[in-house]
Amino acid sequence: MHPRSRVTSLGSRVGRAKVFHRVTLGLPARTVVLQWLGGGYSCGVMDLIYWKDTERTGMVFTGLVVGLLSLFQLSIITVISTISLGVLCFTVSVSLYYKILQVLNMGDGVHPFKAYLDLDISFSGELADQYTQKTIVTVVSAANSLKNLFLVGNLFDSLKLLALMYLVTFLGVLCNGLTVLIIAVITLFSLPLFYRQHQAKVDGFFAGIQAKIDNVKDILHRIAQGGGPTPDPTPGGAKPKTQ
Repeated sequence: MHPRSRVTSLGSRVGRAKVFHRVTLGLPARTVVLQWLGGGYSCGVMDLIYWKDTERTGMVFTGLVVGLLSLFQLSIITVISTISLGVLCFTVSVSLYYKILQVLNMGDGVHPFKAYLDLDISFSGELADQYTQKTIVTVVSAANSLKNLFLVGNLFDSLKLLALMYLVTFLGVLCNGLTVLIIAVITLFSLPLFYRQHQAKVDGFFAGIQAKIDNVKDILHRIAQGGGPTPDPTPGGAKPKTQ
């Protein structure tokens, strides 16, 4: 590559990085994570969560749950080594079977896992830079959010975190982290599908809860302001006509 074109390419890459940081660095961690999930990996993950390919999702879900359950009795080293042995025994057996068929002129000699071996999982330089930038921005945003929470950047948010951590202590007494992780996996593969099938009912239920929460917030806000007139119950604040 010509030195001038190399400098131009480097300058454009640095320029894109600066724009990316200016756009996303000031956003909260949740927004940055949602932006990241909007990328290429989200399609495959969402297909798994919504059971679009039942066989594939069932294998992933069963493998995760069985693997996590086995950690109750076995160490993680034993679990990983056992799973690796099982996978290797399967792949080696299938490969030997195809080799025998080829020797007996009963097969075409095509590798049984050729489709997976030819699968390109490499990253281009530009794509690697993009994911590196997203990772850095996500970490920095998360660190900034934690700093504001623990150093009381916002008193209300810090109090919410305090209450949450207090409730988590009770959860720690009832179960360990592995149990919570198993429940999280089951929930991840269950709730999205349940929501899609009953979206109207779920939205109506949470809309009612949100209305009650907003009403309580309004009452607390008026109490904090020293009282005040009660909110107008008529729609849109229209005053009923007096006869």
